[in-house]
Amino acid sequence: MMTDADFGLLDPSWAGTAAAAATSDTAVAQALLDVEAAWVGVLADAGHCAPAAADAVDAAADASLYDLADVARRSAGGGNPLIPLLADLRAELQANDAAEAAATVHRGATSQDIVDTALMLVASRVGATIRADLATAATGLARLADTHRGTICVARSLTQHALPTTFGLRAANWLAGLVAAGRRLDAVLAGLPLQWGGAVGTLASLTDALEAGNDGGASVPELVTALAARLGLVDPGTPWHTNRMPVTGLGAALADTVAAAGTMAADVLTLSRPEIAEVSEPRAPGRGGSSAMPQKQNPVLSVLIRQAALSAPQQAAQLFLAAGTAVDERPDGAWHSEWAALRSLLRLAGGTTSKLAELATGLEVHPSAMGANAALTGDLLLSERITARLAPVADGGKPAVQELITRSLTEGLDLRPLLRGAVPAAAVSDAEFDALFDPAGYLGQAGTFTDRILADHAAWSTATG
Repeated sequence: MMTDADFGLLDPSWAGTAAAAATSDTAVAQALLDVEAAWVGVLADAGHCAPAAADAVDAAADASLYDLADVARRSAGGGNPLIPLLADLRAELQANDAAEAAATVHRGATSQDIVDTALMLVASRVGATIRADLATAATGLARLADTHRGTICVARSLTQHALPTTFGLRAANWLAGLVAAGRRLDAVLAGLPLQWGGAVGTLASLTDALEAGNDGGASVPELVTALAARLGLVDPGTPWHTNRMPVTGLGAALADTVAAAGTMAADVLTLSRPEIAEVSEPRAPGRGGSSAMPQKQNPVLSVLIRQAALSAPQQAAQLFLAAGTAVDERPDGAWHSEWAALRSLLRLAGGTTSKLAELATGLEVHPSAMGANAALTGDLLLSERITARLAPVADGGKPAVQELITRSLTEGLDLRPLLRGAVPAAAVSDAEFDALFDPAGYLGQAGTFTDRILADHAAWSTATG
């Protein structure tokens, strides 16, 4: 049976994940209806309508009752999906003999209030999943960093062997990016704001209705605060319909999360090449195979994370473009261009962290391959240290040492005996000389930095529980 549903057929980075379900058209429509129902509930609590009206709206605020494909088609008439969905909601209430509920729903609000608030609600729901997967991934990387704090490998600079480092520090640096992104995401999710301003951000209709009633009940600000609390959002105090910083801030945090994951994925893709083979992705039935080459085990988790990392910046840029070109009290197109971009970012971040959690907790590390790769460069891997320590005492000074290093590179000669012949034993004993070529002795602050990152991760984990 053909449907208009978006299952993510061409977006495997998020298809089939919890984020896919939480950002579907059904989920978005449900969030729109949840906001409408919550508002009637607030009005009922304040005595502005009968409790039965709120109950009726709660019952009718079920996305499964409505033909969302038809709602989507009709949304072109008013420029947003809330207008036809609200019409269907009112029709459902009228059909259920809930006239007061039909008259009360959406009172004093405007479409932007509902759409903006619903998108914040969707972000809150998806964000909880993203945050949980991010924490799982971070725990996996912390374990790798601790386990491999002494596992020596080659650090690469501009694709070339540079100096020795540890795989523990490499994993810790991946972890540092996740923790930084996690902190930013935590702050944004904790501050997701309600948007409630009425037609032009003055709440004039609601204010006028309450003043005309003169019932001495809850004030307009109190009603708005109650709505925010009911939805689990923050009351910002004033409408933000022309200030799109809540949207750009959320988008930037999501893009940061994807970028941090993308850094690890890009490294894993390089390190898992057969000619390097320092790490392998965790295996799973049906994943990573080739339709034509059965010998291949493709690093699909990293490929899809990288897909997201290449896609997310453009979506974030769209949010900033929309914010920077917003005009009047409701932008003519800029606001509308945010919706799909923000949903894409939520999907990309949700799909990415889901895959990252599996990658980080199941990554296979191959120290023997790391040792073999380091041996390709051999003593030349310590060239920086050798030059600094031996140049002052070598016959001919620094130019001589550099010339010997160049000869070793170009002629394939063993560096150690070349240098031994140029450095008097009286200046550097054989034991001291050999120690200079031990990669484990030239790791600088790698252990300290690893410990600091692990401690920072522990503090973040404890703070967010």
